[in-house]
Amino acid sequence: MCDFVLKDYVDWDVKPVFKKADRGKYVYRISLVFSDGSKHIRQSGYFETKKEAEADRKIKMGMLANGTYIVNDKVKLAEFLNYWLEYDIRKRVGSSNTYESYANIARRHIIPIMGGKRLLDIHKGDIQRLYQDRAEFSKYIARQTKVVMNVSMRYAVKNKLLAVNPAEGISLPKTVESKPYHTRNIDTTKTLNFEQILTLLEASRNTPIHMQVLFNVLMGLRRQEINAVKYSDVDYISRTLSVERQLGRQLDREPNAEKKKSTTKSELPLKTDSSKRILPIPDYVFEAILQEREKYEKNRSRRSTRFVDSDYICCSTLGKPRSKDFHWPHYKKLLKDAGLPDIRWHDLRSSYCTLLLKSDFNPKAVSRLMGHAKELITMDVYGDNANIIPDDIPELDAYIEDVMPKNVSETEVGDTISGIEIDVDEYLCE
Repeated sequence: MCDFVLKDYVDWDVKPVFKKADRGKYVYRISLVFSDGSKHIRQSGYFETKKEAEADRKIKMGMLANGTYIVNDKVKLAEFLNYWLEYDIRKRVGSSNTYESYANIARRHIIPIMGGKRLLDIHKGDIQRLYQDRAEFSKYIARQTKVVMNVSMRYAVKNKLLAVNPAEGISLPKTVESKPYHTRNIDTTKTLNFEQILTLLEASRNTPIHMQVLFNVLMGLRRQEINAVKYSDVDYISRTLSVERQLGRQLDREPNAEKKKSTTKSELPLKTDSSKRILPIPDYVFEAILQEREKYEKNRSRRSTRFVDSDYICCSTLGKPRSKDFHWPHYKKLLKDAGLPDIRWHDLRSSYCTLLLKSDFNPKAVSRLMGHAKELITMDVYGDNANIIPDDIPELDAYIEDVMPKNVSETEVGDTISGIEIDVDEYLCE
């Protein structure tokens, strides 16, 4: 870990040039006073002529005056990135997953390539070569590398470790297609059509993951949101569900915390503020919740001494919440046995999204239902749109009417995304 301490000087003084008797060179001294009251004197120079020393002294005085003078000028990139991860990212991100995403890119894809270089010596050419190297490895990694470099370098400039951001304005190689900010492209070849969704729902009925499947494909909840849903989140009068929390691994906020095994079932805040939302519950899901509640009450009565009454809908027969990967083997077997495409669990959430978009529902309103803060959703559709989801199935019309809030208007959801700020977390986790 880096041994420097970020300090912001509040006063300074530059002494006149003088000649060092022992070496016969010209030097000058800079006196710095930091915001905590501490002082530091550093010597610059060993110039051959007094004229050279005077010229350099004027440059340094200008940098001190405009706040671009670098105090920690010997810091290497690896030292800086590790410091940034522990003292900025660890304290600022919302979850362990997000921190680990940043750390993985920094420690596996940046530090091995240029970590030994001094931070002050890094220039735009170095950044461009880094992006080219990572693009040849993976276009996805290249995009993430660009985000990490931009965010970390901005932090370096803010804390006077750099005068300018060397990553600013550097584009990814042309082989990496630019990704529009806050646009989620849904590939309909990796989603289920309505008939396949009906098959999945029926096939999952007698499996331990039936409720998880419903919450995913019929309400668009994320995996960690699904596991955290409680019966108390259900409004049985208005038939709505309040998404309040997620289950995951708690991130230790202390810098340099030892990586230790911790539970993945801690209740955590949601991914973003917009992830907290109230969703209409389709009739099919509402009936399933009532049936699941009956099972919950029976298990609580039969296993009173061992039952953990935490109110989770997706839980074991002892009331314990499901782990983050509980669904995986059941889901893969379910797809195979039902003859369905082998798509990711997260693609069920995209299937829910396509149902709404195919019915011409406002994209930004769909974004709100999905819990996306600042992105539009588009579909990369191949072939004939009419073949994706049949238009003449009465059940589909009933489902769409159930799932769409009647009070969401074009005015409420907005017609544009102007004024939206960029949140880099969107690029690093999901």
